[in-house]
Amino acid sequence: MSISTHVLDSTRGRPVTGMLVLLSHQDKGDWRQVASARTDGDGRIREWGGSVSGTGLFRLEFHSGVYFGALGVNTIYPEIAVSFLVTDPAVNLHVPLLLSPFAYSTYQGS
Repeated sequence: MSISTHVLDSTRGRPVTGMLVLLSHQDKGDWRQVASARTDGDGRIREWGGSVSGTGLFRLEFHSGVYFGALGVNTIYPEIAVSFLVTDPAVNLHVPLLLSPFAYSTYQGS
């Protein structure tokens, strides 16, 4: 299984570089962080620096407040958590995030 993401600032029309993203897996009702990474120059995280495996509920936590704070912009969303269900451990999941200081959207990418 692989999980990737792509973060785009829809206000500026640019990829978000250097944003911290945490990857967690729900285990018996509790969230357990399994990896963390920062977006690259294209706003992407392709690898998590270790093996990510299993099925069940996963969550990506995007630290958007730090990003907007560095730009001198206030945001209502200092952290954005996107949870998703993995039913097939052989699947490759891509979870893009489009964000602005006052809105965000995501979808299942390819």
